[in-house]
Amino acid sequence: MAEHSCLIVEDSPMMRQLLVFALARVKNLRVTEADDGVDGLRKLASARYDIIVTDINMPIMDGLKLVKRVRMDPVHKDTPIVIITTESAQEDRQRALQLGANAYITKPIQASQVIATVKELLKIE
Repeated sequence: MAEHSCLIVEDSPMMRQLLVFALARVKNLRVTEADDGVDGLRKLASARYDIIVTDINMPIMDGLKLVKRVRMDPVHKDTPIVIITTESAQEDRQRALQLGANAYITKPIQASQVIATVKELLKIE
């Protein structure tokens, strides 16, 4: 069975743990954590990921800048990106999707929603 890899980019350790815990329920999904956009880019430079889950509001480099950078990278330009954020405004969602995000989930998150979105984007059961 093929193993999938997921990069979680989230500056809040509590939120990151919640995501790691939720995604641990997805079979054959290996999760890597990054604590901000810069750390995320560093990890993307040294490995390939099948999906990226990122927050928008982070210090140094926010999630939208990260999405933009990932979409410019030939290696990861087609990697699905899920945005998880407290920003529920319609224009934030539109901007994220215009920049190339594949899904947009607002906090407080439901583990089941995150799992379903990741499985759907990775096309796994």
